Parts: sequence; structure tokens; C-alpha cells
Amino acid sequence: MLRALAVDDERPSLEELLYLLHADPRIGSAEGAGDATEALRRMNRALESGPDGPEAIDVVFLDIQMPGLDGLDLARLLTGFARPPLVVFVTAHEDFAVQAFDLKAVDYVLKPVRKERLAEAVRRAAELHGAAPRIPVHEPDPDHISVELGGVTRFVAVDDITHVEAQGDYARLHTDKGSHLVRIPLSTLEERWRTRGFVRIHRRHLVALRHIGELRLDAGTVSVLVGSEELQVSRRHTRELRDLLMRRP
Repeated sequence: MLRALAVDDERPSLEELLYLLHADPRIGSAEGAGDATEALRRMNRALESGPDGPEAIDVVFLDIQMPGLDGLDLARLLTGFARPPLVVFVTAHEDFAVQAFDLKAVDYVLKPVRKERLAEAVRRAAELHGAAPRIPVHEPDPDHISVELGGVTRFVAVDDITHVEAQGDYARLHTDKGSHLVRIPLSTLEERWRTRGFVRIHRRHLVALRHIGELRLDAGTVSVLVGSEELQVSRRHTRELRDLLMRRP
């Protein structure tokens, strides 16, 4: 059973998070802290207690924007522990996801927190901690990809995605209507969508052939026009891309 610490400076959000954590059967105990300083004091007690001691904390559910020491700062400090706790960020802001990944976060949950979404984060933490066996899941819908937006899960059609941009172990999906950040490496999407007409043009970009409007050559530099955005093509991918475009119906 996981021993959890929830950190949020907004009391209603903290109480709601603790309520949801207590309702999850994989959570053995859940405590709250109103700011990062209080959380750090609690984690120091956990450090003194040891990983199997009565004060131990296995996973921290951490808000990001807090007065004084923010959630990212606290997560960086926790990485210095001999056996750092797992970290799940719980925030109203999508913008910090890449930094969260850099800090090896287990998950990144957007507010308002839904019970089902938090349960997924707990499942990931439990599996990493060894507190629960992996539960088989259904194969994903090949025609859609799920994205989180404001605490709501939406399903974006793969055919609507014009290109994908790598951001660490995250990827930003671009469509004509906007973009979405998902926690999937670009290499995984490249393999998954190879047969759907997506091609790697750069270490940072995966592009849907159907959405390429122009191929441009300028003084030895190759780029493609996708919608209104011009993306550079690396030398190693230029030949393959030209061959694919020539064969495209």
C-alpha cells in the first residue's frame, strides 16, 4: 500500500485531493501539506525514518505554482534523497509538463482532478513502487489518441494531426485547431503511425505526408510547408521524404 503526501497551498484543492486519495484502495495513508516548506519538513522526517520506517513516504502528489518554494523546486530537492519518493504533479497548468518529465515525474495530472485520471496516476505509481501487479488494459483505438485538456479527456483523430513535435519524453500534437501535449515519446508515435503516412523529417519532427503542402529547397536547405508552418528537414531524412512525396498519390 502506498504512503502518500499531497502538497497544495489551496485548501479546497488539497482537501479534494486527499479525499480522492483516501478512496483509492492502493493508498494506505495520505497526509497533506499546505506549502513546499511544510512538505520538505515532512519529507525530512521520512528520510530520518528510512524507507521502511513509520514516517516513510512513497509518493508525493505535488502542485506546481505555490508561494515561496514552488513544486518544481521541491521536486528537485527530493531528487537529492538517497531513495527519493515518486512524484506526481497535480496542476492547473499544462506549460510545465516538459520540466516535470525532466524531473522524472511519474505522471502529470491537470486540475480539476477527476477520480479516473487520478486513479491512473496512482496505478502508475503503484506499479513503479511494486505495490500492485500490472493490470492488463485494452488496446488503444488506432484512429484516435487521448489527450488531457483542463481535466477532461478528449480523443483527437489521428487523421487530423498535421505534425508532431518532440519535447523530451513528451510529444506535442499539432492540428489545424490547436495543439495537445501527450506523454508519449516521438519515437513511439513514429513506430505506431508509420503505416498511417507519418514520416520523420527531423529528430524533433514527425509529419503527416497528407498535410505537406510544399517541399522547398533554398541554398541546400530543405523544408516542408505544413499548413502555415515551415519545418526544416534534416539531411539524413531528405532523400526518404522526397521519395515518399514522389510516390504519393
